[in-house]
Amino acid sequence: MEQKQFQAESKRMLDLMIHSIYTHKEIFLRELISNASDAIDKLYFRSLTDQTIGKSRDDFYIEIRPDQEKRTLTITDNGVGMSAEELEQNLGVIAHSGSRAFKSENTLDENTDIIGQFGVGFYSAFMVAKRVTVRTKAFGSDTAYEWQSEGADGYTIDTCSKADVGTEIILELLEDTEDEQYSEFLEEFRIRQLVKKYSDYIRFPIRMEVSREKLKEGSESEYETHIEIETLNSMTPMWKKNKNELTDEDYNKFYRDKFFDYNGAPLAHIHNRSEGAVTYNSLLYIPAKAPFDYYSKEYEKGLQLYASGVMIMEKCADLLPDHFSFVRGLVDSEDLSLNISREMLQHDRQLKLIAKSLEKSIKNELTKLLNTDREKYTEFWKAFGIQLKFGVYNEYGKNKELLQDLLLFHSSGCDDAEGYTTLSEYVTRMREDQKFIYYAAGETVTRCASLPAAELVRDKGYEVLYLTDNVDEFALQMMQKYQDKEFKNVSAGDLGIESDEDKTALEEKNTAAKDLFESMQKALEGKVKAVRLSNRLKNHAVCLSSDGDISLEMEKVLNTMPNAKKIQAERVLELNPEHPVFATLERLQTEDTEKLAKYSDLLYQQALLIEGMPLEDPVALSKLICELMV
Repeated sequence: MEQKQFQAESKRMLDLMIHSIYTHKEIFLRELISNASDAIDKLYFRSLTDQTIGKSRDDFYIEIRPDQEKRTLTITDNGVGMSAEELEQNLGVIAHSGSRAFKSENTLDENTDIIGQFGVGFYSAFMVAKRVTVRTKAFGSDTAYEWQSEGADGYTIDTCSKADVGTEIILELLEDTEDEQYSEFLEEFRIRQLVKKYSDYIRFPIRMEVSREKLKEGSESEYETHIEIETLNSMTPMWKKNKNELTDEDYNKFYRDKFFDYNGAPLAHIHNRSEGAVTYNSLLYIPAKAPFDYYSKEYEKGLQLYASGVMIMEKCADLLPDHFSFVRGLVDSEDLSLNISREMLQHDRQLKLIAKSLEKSIKNELTKLLNTDREKYTEFWKAFGIQLKFGVYNEYGKNKELLQDLLLFHSSGCDDAEGYTTLSEYVTRMREDQKFIYYAAGETVTRCASLPAAELVRDKGYEVLYLTDNVDEFALQMMQKYQDKEFKNVSAGDLGIESDEDKTALEEKNTAAKDLFESMQKALEGKVKAVRLSNRLKNHAVCLSSDGDISLEMEKVLNTMPNAKKIQAERVLELNPEHPVFATLERLQTEDTEKLAKYSDLLYQQALLIEGMPLEDPVALSKLICELMV
């Protein structure tokens, strides 16, 4: 028996295959099972035209046999087997793929899945084994052969005794160390777990002898161990079944079992097959509730990625945009350009095509839910609405047109404080003379509704959106407008509801009170950009507004961020010219400038409280109030 050297470049090449290509040692079982499946598929493909093979689809299987005493793990298939020449070619030349050659030489139908195409998966066995033995008998041959190797030093090929057609791979496992417990791959539970994780949808049964405790016959308390042959894999992926064969309960059960979400049934599922530039099956779910860590840095988005039914990645982040990161599910494609380890993609062209298609499908499903089941959509919105609004704001508004019709807001136009409206619904209710989509920002609906600046807008008969999440105003500013209607903060600038006569009259009053405002601004020592009269106030004496791009609410949000530099909006103190307080201020301008300064400070602090902004010095305010009371 001659010792042969591998025909790849060197020992270093095999060392690379064994130690560098794969991320996890457990991958070896996936690779060997995939190879076994390919061997069966080749023989099954022949059986479609060669009646002498004498096997139906139900006759094929893969068997796993762990032996803890001998520390061996054996994977057997009854597929096509290999001749001596094929052994030399497929296992003696690293990176030669017999499966890839078979795929290129034959036109395969949908009932034939050839998985391995790189010729290195077999060598992953050396990550866990000190010696690998392959016994194989090719279909149509009377002679069986044994290939054996201990790694990069080479291999031997000799004849052996094997009754049946097919291949048997025997791994003699490495000894356990402090860092690595190779014995785990001989445990029934661990094997079952790995098959379920990576190879559950291999199209042929993967069998293993398992032990079961059963009551002894005639006994009510004594148990005895029975050995049974169990099929470990489910074989047929649910996502490849016809939708008409499946019920909502089938989809929901699959979701619970696959993604371990026991917070109730998902709100919706999306089951599609796409054919075109890239062919794939997808099964996506929209959860009813957010995972506990969803809005944390620890949350990891992504869909399970399969290639021909074999799981390649547990969470492929590139398949989901951030704004739809809540979606759970999987994608299975035969067209992906995988690298030799099948754990990474060689390039992302196909992935981008799939991701774009999935994004469209998710948007359509959410739109359907919004239009046909508002109650369910509201439930979804409460769990994940903030993520959609972040999606509008992120990437400089790149996705605003995609997401804008999915947004919900509280509004003065809703029947109750917990109600929501879409932007489209708001626009359909707009008055003919309405120029803007008005909004008020605050921590709660009650807070928004009580803002003095919102009072005038509502009294004019205009609806006001209530923005209660930190991201809301940033998202609207990024959108700028919706259906050619600009967004307008009720606390900012010209509201577009005053007549030209009202504006002219107000300008005249502001001019007349110019000296008063300069005195008040001086007393406030630069805390405000300006003091002026406003028509937006009805019952309140004062309010704060802002000029520029940063609103008062945005100032609050930005200053709560970690390590944020202090940001301040261009604050404007606005006074109600019809309120008795303004008459008092005018009188103090000529009678008591010292008290005017104190009143200016008091009104500014009052305006801060109305806006829900922090007081600079509560103790000083308390003392000031006491001074003015005596």
